[in-house]
Amino acid sequence: MRNLVVGSTVLAVLAAGCGAAERPPVKAGPGVTDDTISLGVLTDMTGPFSATSLIRIKGYELFLGELNERGGICGREVELKQADHGYDVDRALQAYFELEPQVLGFIDVTGTPMTEAIEPDLMQTRAIAAPASWSASLLGNPHMVIVGTTYDLDVINGLDHVKRSGLIGAGDTIGHIHVDSDYGLNALEGSAFAAGQWGMELIAKSVSETADVAAQVGELRAAGAKAVFLSTSPQQTATAVATAERLGWDVPFLVNAVGYDPSILQTPAAAAVVERVQVVSPIAPFATDLPGPRAVAEAFTRKFPDLEPTGSVDHGYVIGMAFAAILEKACGERDLTRDGVLRAFQDTNEVDTRSLTGQLRFSLVGRPSATQSYIARPDPATPGGLAVVADLFESDLVKLKGTRAK
Repeated sequence: MRNLVVGSTVLAVLAAGCGAAERPPVKAGPGVTDDTISLGVLTDMTGPFSATSLIRIKGYELFLGELNERGGICGREVELKQADHGYDVDRALQAYFELEPQVLGFIDVTGTPMTEAIEPDLMQTRAIAAPASWSASLLGNPHMVIVGTTYDLDVINGLDHVKRSGLIGAGDTIGHIHVDSDYGLNALEGSAFAAGQWGMELIAKSVSETADVAAQVGELRAAGAKAVFLSTSPQQTATAVATAERLGWDVPFLVNAVGYDPSILQTPAAAAVVERVQVVSPIAPFATDLPGPRAVAEAFTRKFPDLEPTGSVDHGYVIGMAFAAILEKACGERDLTRDGVLRAFQDTNEVDTRSLTGQLRFSLVGRPSATQSYIARPDPATPGGLAVVADLFESDLVKLKGTRAK
């Protein structure tokens, strides 16, 4: 009997030892305590992109509130540490160096110049960051979490939609007015690829981010363009479309998501924008009637009843979903260090965002995490200012471009 008791005790100790081996302590890095995980927000709260940034933050807060109610990540509540750079690079660098030791990673970095300024340090510190950008040029940085379809693929999907509608075809001339930045140049890659494949003539007009684009619209009209893609600021979008209206030029205008803001619908250009513009977006417009976007819209309306929504709510929410999927994978490996999170990011596949974006996949180095786009039209009667014309889809040309990039 004594031998049986001793044997049972030994087995119990061995079993406890095995259990401890299976669940080692969670390794923690910067921004991780026993109770919290801190993520950084380095954005423009007072400068030219403040309206978009502030509403995107509400999307983060909405998602993280729900996540924390479910228990957070690894038993830890996920919180935000925020800093305003006012779209000034020097301020952004100062704020970044203050935030960086306090956070595990950055859920938001707003502004191409700011992203470029902090990129070298991100590589050294091993932190991951989600820039408020869909530029394909960022895909070469293994620390950048690009959530959704890149600008060039959005352009191809948008042009394919117009082509299938019979508004453009082989031999036609198309125009593309784009800002001279990563955003505009990457978008131009899409129109150049589509025009080359479809036998169309592309006339590209490069402008600064503050330029008046009226002259470029007149030149494209004179050249006989059958459609125009705008990879510009919202103000330039309004100017371009109002100019076409004034000239009596009735052609479709396609716009990247960052080139549209619902505030346009409060300007004298509103009627022309509603008549002529279609917006191509990697993220679901706020009023999209699909399960994921519908749930976000209902939750946002309950939590922030006095705020006017835009698609930036969904953008913030889905970035939160992507970050949570990465952190959950790192938690499963019991490694919430920056190296552990980086490995988890590069191994994260099949993030189902419930149609907020296409299914996300981060493990293909140098490739977009998604390749599908929404098409929407400006509509002042629709919450968020956009009514969906076409749900998520991918052009055959996007598949071809992806094959050639391999």
